[in-house]
Amino acid sequence: MSSPISNVRPAPDRVLVDIVDYVLDYTIQSDLAYETARNCLIDTLGCGLEALEYPACRKLLGPIVPGTVVPHGAKVPGTQFQLDPVQAAFNIGAIIRWLDFNDTWLAAEWGHPSDNLGGILATADWLSRTAVAAGKAPLTMREVLTGMIKAHEIQGCIALENSFNKVGLDHVVLVKVASTAVVSQMLGLTRDETLNAVSLAWVDGQSLRTYRHAPNTGSRKSWAAGDATSRAVRLALMARTGEMGYPSVLTAKTWGFYDVLFKGQPFTFQRPYGSYVMENVLFKISFPAEFHSQTAVECAMQLHDQLQAAGKSAEDIERITIRTHEACIRIIDKKGPLNNPADRDHCIQYMVAVPVLFGRLTAADYEDSVAADPRIDALRDRIVCVEDPAFTRDYHDPDKRSIANALTVEFKDGSKLDEIVCEYPIGHKRRRAEGIPLLEAKFRTNLARQFPARQQQRILEASLDQKTLEAMPVHEYVDLYVI
Repeated sequence: MSSPISNVRPAPDRVLVDIVDYVLDYTIQSDLAYETARNCLIDTLGCGLEALEYPACRKLLGPIVPGTVVPHGAKVPGTQFQLDPVQAAFNIGAIIRWLDFNDTWLAAEWGHPSDNLGGILATADWLSRTAVAAGKAPLTMREVLTGMIKAHEIQGCIALENSFNKVGLDHVVLVKVASTAVVSQMLGLTRDETLNAVSLAWVDGQSLRTYRHAPNTGSRKSWAAGDATSRAVRLALMARTGEMGYPSVLTAKTWGFYDVLFKGQPFTFQRPYGSYVMENVLFKISFPAEFHSQTAVECAMQLHDQLQAAGKSAEDIERITIRTHEACIRIIDKKGPLNNPADRDHCIQYMVAVPVLFGRLTAADYEDSVAADPRIDALRDRIVCVEDPAFTRDYHDPDKRSIANALTVEFKDGSKLDEIVCEYPIGHKRRRAEGIPLLEAKFRTNLARQFPARQQQRILEASLDQKTLEAMPVHEYVDLYVI
């Protein structure tokens, strides 16, 4: 005779409680976190401006019903759209992620914490415009930066020890959870309402990684985070109406997240929530390439120069060996046909071959017009990856967090070049002093893609000074980016 199942509603799962307590009660004290968040903000928005040059991205933007304008709605930088916060979050999130050029976090799970800016900025802008219309004070950009730090921390700390990719789930589940928590706080939800909202994010349908891997790699990977952060705004707004939550969404026997989607294993945590992730986040500064390849691309750029100096070309190369870490091999070591830009920017052989041949790697180099050059596939076929266990250990070491790659070239005449090694990419915390001037230069380049000189200058004056930016009302800052 079976025992009846208890219908006593349990206390909320500890993971939910920790997220909510952090979002509602923790005060960020780190000046470094705020400074890094400002750099993250301008870099992320700059990535969105560059994405607007691609028709495949622009076709997804705008309101659900063409022509709809929402009074006091959130504006989408680089466009004339003014939308409800859910659709604005999708628009902003999609342009941010389209070119795979915004920040990155690498651990047991990888991801791009600035993807959360879609929901954070859309909500803050809408709340600010609504407040001003009602004669109340708007939110400031410091509150946006605080939201960014906390969203980075939630996504990144869960990712440190818990691999969603190993069970076939996409990392955007963490964008949805982090955005939901932060947006709930911005909306002024109570503690119970915020717990309900975060539980709704976990119980929600989660994305498979199908669109990131052969043979199905496709453009959904460029808007999946926009979808996740917009879904977060929707769930937080639902919780604000009093919609109930599910307190044991993770731990419920048989029906909870752990049993259904995580092989019955509970999450583990390396550290409590603070400001660690924002302080240590990785910026993509020089190359729009999946982050596990960033150091390989730096090596390939050096190799291009060495080949020129030696009077040799790619045709002289017999083999390029990439000594790398396990995550790189699992995600971007790829042979065979590459069917679209989304396929190419997740193939390390492609991302090495292009700079070896041409001395560059830009977003345009993933397009069909460049990929049609037969020299790329010919060289790609001669590039192999091998794992170095030391590189893998250093990748997971919290004191190093390296993303090392090393290239060795063997020529058809039997000669070879000395191995080129790069352990930390230009966007790593260990190279901040070197990287930030280049990050600002990247931002200036992206502003120039969309705006006239005077508008560029107004954005720079507001963006490059910490105190000026933090004090600025959100809607006034966003208005600087309106075409």
